[in-house]
Amino acid sequence: MPKFAANLSMLFTEVSFMERFALARQAGFTAVEYLFPYEYDANELKARLTENGLKQILFNLPAGDWAGGDRGIAASPDRVEEFRAGVARAVEYALVLGAERLNLLGGKRVAGYSDEEHWAVLVDNARYAARKLAEKGLNLVIENINHYDIPGVFISRSEQVFKLIDEVGLPNVFAQYDIYHAQRMEGELTATLRQHIAKIGHIQVADNPGRHQPGTGEINFPFLFKEIDALGYSGYIGLEYVPAPDTQSSLGWMADYCTN
Repeated sequence: MPKFAANLSMLFTEVSFMERFALARQAGFTAVEYLFPYEYDANELKARLTENGLKQILFNLPAGDWAGGDRGIAASPDRVEEFRAGVARAVEYALVLGAERLNLLGGKRVAGYSDEEHWAVLVDNARYAARKLAEKGLNLVIENINHYDIPGVFISRSEQVFKLIDEVGLPNVFAQYDIYHAQRMEGELTATLRQHIAKIGHIQVADNPGRHQPGTGEINFPFLFKEIDALGYSGYIGLEYVPAPDTQSSLGWMADYCTN
């Protein structure tokens, strides 16, 4: 049965970020993820995890100026040094928090550079990050983002991620398969899972349209969760959705599935 992790960047936003850990535990979660930890002290975050009996599943590598519109810099030819410095910072946090995987975001195209230049930098940066993570026993996951929500994003299709994994050629590199982004870009959810499950290191979910909780849109999640189980996926499924109308009521669909 599925194991679900609460994404604290999306859920329980009715309270401050540091208060969300307790609410996640009260709701029955034993695992959490979120976008970024970097504005908080790593030891304070670890304390919140420990006191609430929570496991940190994942967070993103530093992705540039998020508030300013950046959505990753791994494919940015003009920001290689910044990206690589971010890898070191992320590893430091991961070791304190106990996270076993970090997510890489390619970001948007940079004017003045070709797709070939973006791709070459992305491969080099992903390989660099994977090697640095491997030194500490960590895994790298790579996520494609739909270009409707974020115009200009460089990695928008899952086939790009699987190609990137092959080119990097290291055993600790996997895909982060976000069901919402995949549905918007290409569909073929079950076929992709069946073909590439060995390369998928993390799964996230939201329904479409609206990016709300499962059961609010067009995706057949009961079928999909059963298929994920049948394929032998043993990791967590991150709930990275916009709760409607609020977090607590948005969790009702989980009663049909396992405990967390």
